[in-house]
Amino acid sequence: MPRSSHTAPGLPSRQQILDFLASSATPAGKRELARAFGLKGQEKIALKALLRDMADEGLIDGEKRAFHRMGGVPKVTVLRVVAIDDGETLAIPDSWAPDDASPPPRLRLVERKKDSALKVGDRVLARTEEAGSGWLAHPMKKLPASADQLLGVVEIDGAGKGWLAPIDKRVRNATLIADLGGAEAGNLVLAEPAGRSARAGVKVTQVLGDPLAPRAFSLIAIHKHGIPHVFSQETLDEAARAARLPLDAERREDLRALPIVAIDPIDARDHDDAIWAEPDGAGGFRAVVAIADVAFYVRPGGAIDREARRRGNSVYFPDRVVPMLPEVLSAEIRTAGSPSGASPARSCGSPR
Repeated sequence: MPRSSHTAPGLPSRQQILDFLASSATPAGKRELARAFGLKGQEKIALKALLRDMADEGLIDGEKRAFHRMGGVPKVTVLRVVAIDDGETLAIPDSWAPDDASPPPRLRLVERKKDSALKVGDRVLARTEEAGSGWLAHPMKKLPASADQLLGVVEIDGAGKGWLAPIDKRVRNATLIADLGGAEAGNLVLAEPAGRSARAGVKVTQVLGDPLAPRAFSLIAIHKHGIPHVFSQETLDEAARAARLPLDAERREDLRALPIVAIDPIDARDHDDAIWAEPDGAGGFRAVVAIADVAFYVRPGGAIDREARRRGNSVYFPDRVVPMLPEVLSAEIRTAGSPSGASPARSCGSPR
């Protein structure tokens, strides 16, 4: 196919490549693209780099010798939660290529539990299916947040391009935004790399709104001071296995007959202390303090132990907590027989 009369000399644009691939009856490779646009010498080398960037950005898909434009929703894919409205959780494909003519589909997540544990910005591996004119998704696994998350404010230049201005003043250069994800100029956003190459830019994963809003200050502090806030998949997997460990009840003293009272309020998520006391008949009191037996779940040298050492402690903000241990241990599950509302890594300790 010869170069079309309206194609400018030199390397084609991303849109020109996408248009060519869309009109091609079969997947085209680098050779076909070079021939179509009349590229030679160094232009072919530049085309190879451009195709690699487009693959990183999710614009094209294929093997080394053949490419085609991405489209549709795979049967199993990674989704990002974008809205929770009246109990309905909506998500979009995490790697959807930005295209004004084809916005990402919004899939309704069908969860087993009535109360969704997901929040806006979470990523899940899900099985998808078409339902009438829409899509349904069945979550298979919640994925950890990217360890390469960036926090910044969106700026739009004169050409209409988006740039991520970093909150951390030690980072001097703004980063090109490949996918605004609905963000507007002045929004505080979370973003992550759009591809393996730095040239791919970043994509906005969550719009946080006004950078001067009270809830924004904790996020700014987390990123500015480098507070570890993302658990590795290895740590999360180990925590999930530990949460399923049966309690060694035979080696423990059963205090469930005592009316032990948790110190933390009922709406707290980490009940780690409980207390009971009664007069001892001699002018004093007999007291029992039940504390978390974290050592039962966190074994020395394991992934959780290493991560806990790195963090040192949980960090509390007015609107959020950065926990030292994964939430499946510190907040999410409950153990029968423990003080009301207590989680197992917080309540199964022996008295002191």
